[in-house]
Amino acid sequence: MSEARSGAGTSAPTVLRMILGKRLQDMRQGAGVSLDDAAKALRVKPLTIRRLEKAEVALKPLYVEKLLETYGADEQEIDEFIALAERANRPGWWHPYRDVLPTWFTAYVSLETGAKTLRTYEPHYVTGMLQTYGYARALLRAGFPHDSDEDLERRVDLRLRRQSLLKKAEPPTLWVVMEEAVLHRAVGGPEVMREQIDRLLAASELDHVSVDIVPFSAGAHVGVCAPFTYFRFEERELPDIVYSEILSGSMYLDQRSDVSAHLEAHNRMSLLTSSADSKALLNRMRKEYS
Repeated sequence: MSEARSGAGTSAPTVLRMILGKRLQDMRQGAGVSLDDAAKALRVKPLTIRRLEKAEVALKPLYVEKLLETYGADEQEIDEFIALAERANRPGWWHPYRDVLPTWFTAYVSLETGAKTLRTYEPHYVTGMLQTYGYARALLRAGFPHDSDEDLERRVDLRLRRQSLLKKAEPPTLWVVMEEAVLHRAVGGPEVMREQIDRLLAASELDHVSVDIVPFSAGAHVGVCAPFTYFRFEERELPDIVYSEILSGSMYLDQRSDVSAHLEAHNRMSLLTSSADSKALLNRMRKEYS
């Protein structure tokens, strides 16, 4: 991933492809091979090597084999790496939804699928990972008003399928910080909101999920900004990454200073509330929708 890049028009590498790209970079540097020399071995431009290492293009087995030979890898290492590269090049589970999945959001789904920890800040809406069918449908209908009913249902299905991550045998940790304003925005009407609040209350009881609601009484705070998600991975090759969204695209940040700033903001916002206070607020708002 680039340090800061609009997601518009980019491909979405699987997390495994990102890991292998980083390994290629580490092996090249460990062997003392420059980008120019690696490019000469493949008879390509240095930019192609850089794109392979950044997981911006598929890992062609012939390219991988030649590079690893150049870096001094033995036959077993090469065979194992190529097998992983072929696996990494397979489309992610979300590939069948590519017709209704914005190009700039495909990388997010890939990162979400491979992350061990997700920490998200949502000032406007319930995070997609915890949305109910009714809430998701109403929200997506507002966001894509010209969609056919069939396309809308596919968008909703994609969003709900993403939630299966929380039901895995070893699920990721999800820590959500939301503004109280989210609960006052009556997406889909009172019945939908009651159901959605019930979902948030149930999710907050799970060991691997935390739901913090920053109350209006907290006043101005560091996180009053665009929504963002912080990803941490188990694999050492992958840096922590922050995703931030705008109306027509997104940014994926992996520069340490950017990631640290967002992580600190999330930590500071979580101190503005407590689990007990958040649950009390959720229950109070549920009564208001009765």
